[in-house]
Parts: sequence; C-alpha cells; structure tokens
Amino acid sequence: KKAIDDMITQLLKEKEDEIKHKDFCTDEFNTNQLQTEKKERQKQDLAAKIEDLDMTIKMLAEAIDGLKAEIAEMQVQLKRAGEDREKQNKEFQMTVADQRETQKLLQAALGVLQDFYGKREAAPALVQRQEPVGPPPPAGFETYKNNAASGGITSMIQQIISDAKAMEAEAIRSEEDAQKAYEDFVKETNASIEAKSKDIVNKSQEKAKAEGDLVEATQAKESAMMELEQLSNYNAELHQSCDFVLKNFELRQTARDEEVEALRQAKAILSGAKFEEFLQG
Repeated sequence: KKAIDDMITQLLKEKEDEIKHKDFCTDEFNTNQLQTEKKERQKQDLAAKIEDLDMTIKMLAEAIDGLKAEIAEMQVQLKRAGEDREKQNKEFQMTVADQRETQKLLQAALGVLQDFYGKREAAPALVQRQEPVGPPPPAGFETYKNNAASGGITSMIQQIISDAKAMEAEAIRSEEDAQKAYEDFVKETNASIEAKSKDIVNKSQEKAKAEGDLVEATQAKESAMMELEQLSNYNAELHQSCDFVLKNFELRQTARDEEVEALRQAKAILSGAKFEEFLQG
C-alpha cells in the first residue's frame, strides 16, 4: 500500500508541476508576445522619427547653405555698389571742378569785357569831341565806334556761366540723390544680412538639436532591435520547453488521472472490503 501511495503522490506532484509549467508557458508566451509587439511599435516609431530627422537635417542644411549664398551675393553687391559709388563720386568731383573752373575763367573774361566796354560807354561825348590827329583818313576808313556785338558776347558769356552753374547744381543734386540711394541700399542690405545671419544661427541650432535627436533615436532603435532579437531567442526557447507540454497537456492530465484512479482502486482492494468479501466468498 505504501508503494501505491508513493506512486499516487508522485503522479499528483507531476500533475501539479505540469499544470504549473503549462501556466508558466502560457504566461510567458503572452508576455513575450506583448513585449514583442510593443518593441515592434517602438522600432517603427523610431524608424519614422529617424526618417523625419534625416529630412529635417537635410532641409536645414540646404536652407543654411542657401542663406550663406545669399549673404555672399549681398556682400558682393555691397562691394560693387561701393566701387560704383566711389567712381560716381570721382566723376561728380571732376564735373563740379570743371564747371567751377569754367565759371571762374568766364567770370574773369566777363569782368575784363564789362570793364572795358563799361569805360567806353561812360565817356561817349569825350570820344565824339576828339578830333583825328594829322591828315584826314583815306577813303574807306570809318570813324571808330564800340563793337555792336559786344553786348551779345557778354550776354553769351553770362549765359554760359548760368549754364555752368545749372550743371553744377544738377550734378550736386544727382550726387546727393545717388549718395542717399547708396546709403539706403547699404542700410537695407546690412539689415538683410543681419537677419539672414540670425536665421543661420537659429537654423544651425535647430540642426544641431536634430542631429543630437537623430543619434539618440538611432541608438534607441538599435537597442529596440537588440531587445527584439532577445525576445525572439527567448520565444524559441519557450517553444522548445513548452510545445510538447501545451500540445499534450489534456492527454497527459487525463492519463495521470486515470492512473491515479486505478491505483486508488487497487489500494482499496488491497486494504479492505472487496478483498475480505473475496475471502468469504
């Protein structure tokens, strides 16, 4: 009977152990599946994030390069504008100097003419009263008079002086306008360069952050892939350990129950009533 009890105890322990093992396998398969699905989603999310970060970094790099090219072009334009302004100013200085020299010379000439003709006109009676000295002039000689065109010459010189003054004034106005336009251009261009330079700084900071995030995301993805590999290996181990138990669990449990029941009946026969009844019969 003790041997039968030991066998029953062993069978019941095996049954209990197998139930525990089956429950363990079921729980571990479920946990493994949930963790695998979670890591797969994490890996996909990280892959999408890495793709977005790659695109962001590329766009920022292109934008920064574009801004640098624009700044370089504006600096070239500033240089050319400065050279053009210097050239225009030299031409202006020459024009003004020429016009002022012209005015100076013409004023001197006008002064001489006005002084000469002014004295002539101041004493006409004296000229008329003077008698020719010596014999009378030959035929064909006329009495000397002031040149009738003298007034036209002085007027012409005065007009040229006025024109020179007008040209000087026009040159000054043009120079002032050109200088103001140049100063406005320099101011606007420098403001644009400053704004673009700040934009480069901001975009460079964004790019640096995106690159840092990319490194972290890449490392996280690699870690997730490693964990997925570990989960897959563990899943394979579970299959080796659990497939037989899970597939044959009901059959094995039923077989043990039947074996335990048979042993109990055998024990009962050996222990008592049926065996005594057999002897009495």
